[in-house]
This record gives sequence, structure tokens and C-alpha cells, in this order.
Amino acid sequence: MELGSITELPADYRAEMAAAGVTPLWPILRDSLPRGTPRATCAPTHWRYEKLRPLLLRAGELTPIERAERRVLVLSGTGYGEAAAQATPSIYLGMQLLLPGERAPSHRHTPSAVRLAVEGDGASTLVEGEKLPMEPGDLVLTPNGEWHEHVHEGQEPVIWLDALDLPLLIYLEASYAEEAETEAQPRIPDRSAVEYVASGLRPKRPAGVAAPKNPLRRFPWKRTREALRALIRSGGKPCAEMEFINPETGEGVLATLGFCALLIRAGRQCAPARCSPPAAFHVVEGRGCSEINGEKIRWRRKDTFCAPAFASIIHEADEDSYLIRIDESPLHRKLGVYEERANV
Repeated sequence: MELGSITELPADYRAEMAAAGVTPLWPILRDSLPRGTPRATCAPTHWRYEKLRPLLLRAGELTPIERAERRVLVLSGTGYGEAAAQATPSIYLGMQLLLPGERAPSHRHTPSAVRLAVEGDGASTLVEGEKLPMEPGDLVLTPNGEWHEHVHEGQEPVIWLDALDLPLLIYLEASYAEEAETEAQPRIPDRSAVEYVASGLRPKRPAGVAAPKNPLRRFPWKRTREALRALIRSGGKPCAEMEFINPETGEGVLATLGFCALLIRAGRQCAPARCSPPAAFHVVEGRGCSEINGEKIRWRRKDTFCAPAFASIIHEADEDSYLIRIDESPLHRKLGVYEERANV
């Protein structure tokens, strides 16, 4: 059925509607409710680390941390324009630089964030007094409303990937931040090294003592990598995937964004189901190619790329490759719109 255009309506009627603050639905109905599949603004985009790194280092020369607060280059998805602060509808990605001796001041904000360490060592993120080392591949949480700051006590530049649900909070007009004094000393040890050292184990607490809301804020890459290799050895499949979860509840680590680690064996392919949430991928190790809706992206270590909703994705690895997938699946499940379709 072909729907009418607003230009077919008389000019005086259109003027009266505008004066009344209303607009007809039928000319825009198919834009809001397309047939069968959402109309995606998000498009496959590839950010090459070899191009980003020199730009970040120059930003360190041009802008001191005191003036920047957070020295970040935003990864703008091609579907949203050059200056857009989003890679997918609900995912903001940014590559952040911290130089030796620098400290990014303490603040908290309504968006939730995850930091994925990319390069360097000696930096830590302090979250609510818990000091979390940032080694390449580590996943560090700064959930919404929690005070956090970054400090660098090493010798070389440290770079990490930020992933936030910022676009969603901006759309909801709920995005804001607060600042505070920096922590003189950390008050809590890294729980990943004390309370949650092994999977399937958690501290026993006295009756009436609840677990922390966000008990595990750091997921060391070494353990994640070992878990993926053990899984793929036991199954003999071309790829293995593991989800980052809250060890006390079994749910995802954030309310809106989901995180998974993926291992693709050398010379093998994997074609996951076409999922309703758009996704971003960061390459921790390896090199290979991902075909997204027929468009090939050849990636290597430290690159980042994204895929739109219901994308047909085929990953192929030239060598054993480890990727982190970031998607909006927790939000889709809460809204009751999560869906998977066969990748055909």
C-alpha cells in the first residue's frame, strides 16, 4: 500500500497543522515502522589503530590533561556523520590517552562505561576507592553513578578504548556529570585479585550482608584468554565466545550494554546469528577479515569496527584471533525486542 505524501495536502491545511503543533503520521509512517527489518542509520565502520595512535600522541603534545580533563578521540560511525558521538544507536566509543605522571580527575556520571585497555602499562582506574590495574586486554567497569579517576604511574603512554551508553542517555535527556576531589589513597583492593579469583567461587557473607552492586569491576585479560582457549579445546569448534557477567547475579555487567570475548581459530570462519542489536568489535589479538552485509573489513590487532542491526556477519581469522564484542543486547532484552535470525 502506497502512503500519501504531505505535499499532496493543501497548503492552508499544512499551515493550520503547523500552527496547532501537529503533523500527519501517514507520510512518515514507513520511516518509523519499516516493513520486516529496522531501517539502520548505523553502518559498517572500521577504525584502524595505526591511524588513531599518532593522532592521540599528538593530542598529548597539544593539550595538557589539565585542560582536557579526558583526552579522547571519539570514534564516529559513518552513518551518523563526522562529528557524531556515537558508533551505534546506543554505543559511544572513544580512544583515550594518559601520559606518564598524569591523573584524570575524579568524576561520576549517569552514563555507564567500560574501559578496554589497548596499549601500555602502569595505569590504573580508581572506582569508588578500588584500584584497578589496566593491562592490555583488561576490561574495567565504571558503572553509572560511581566515582572514578585514572592515574598513570608507569613510563610509557597508556591508551584504552572507552565504551559508554552515552547516546542513549543523551536521547533520554538524562546525561550529566559531577566532579569531586581525587582519592588520596585507594581504599579497596582489586576484587578480581582477592574475592573473585576463580570462576564459580564467591566470598561467603554473613546473613543479611548483601553483595556489592557491582562486585567485579575488572576482568583481567589473561584469565579471559585462558578461558576461551579451554573452551575451544574442549569443543573443537572454529570459534568460542564467552560473556562477561556479574558473578553474584549471573546477569550482564551493565544494564544497557553487553560484552563478550570471542576467539576465532586460524584459518576458520564463524557466522553468528543475525541479531537485533548493533555491535562494535575490538581486536585484542590477531588479524583477519569480517564480511558485514557483503562489505569486507580487514582488521588487525588493536583495530575497532562496528556492524548495524540484523547484520549478516562472517568472521574469518588469518591467525588465532581474540575480539571483544560490545552490543546493546541487555537493553533490547529489557525492552522485549531482542531477536536472532539465521545468518543466510
